[in-house]
Amino acid sequence: MNIGNKIKNLRIQKSLTQEELGERTDLSKGYISQLERNLSSPSMETFFSILEVLGISPKDFFDEKEQIQQVVYQSEDYTVYYEEEKGYEIKWLVPDSNEQEMEPIILSLDETGEYKEFEPSLSDTFAYVLEGSVCIKIGNDHYYANKGESIYYQALKKHQITNHYDGVSRLLLVATNSYL
Repeated sequence: MNIGNKIKNLRIQKSLTQEELGERTDLSKGYISQLERNLSSPSMETFFSILEVLGISPKDFFDEKEQIQQVVYQSEDYTVYYEEEKGYEIKWLVPDSNEQEMEPIILSLDETGEYKEFEPSLSDTFAYVLEGSVCIKIGNDHYYANKGESIYYQALKKHQITNHYDGVSRLLLVATNSYL
């Protein structure tokens, strides 16, 4: 087993730099680099500290079976939340997507529905209007998208999506750096 390579892969999956892993384990960036290249072997205490930061148990780390990635999600995998007061429903299409790089949802807006207003962030948002018409407020600007149209924006200003249709509007929405 290539322990150094496995540590490196786990670190990358957690979006950590060698320096960040070092800081969280009281080790230097250079030492992390040596471990990943199998030029040094950690003490048991150091090894367990690294695994704890990487969020993996020793048993799972040494388990030779390759974990199978779920690729297809079915309707019973979805999580649904309805906010009656604001008139919207979120359907998370991938259960743990809030821990991933992007988060796909189906957003349904009742006739007077409005999604929550979000503060500026580094997130990018893509949406495709499946049904109805929506208004996207970004800062002081308003944009309108109808069924069959796409939306893409960087969330650098306050932003909100509201229904702009006499009926239900539905969007496929994908945000990066999850904040939904």
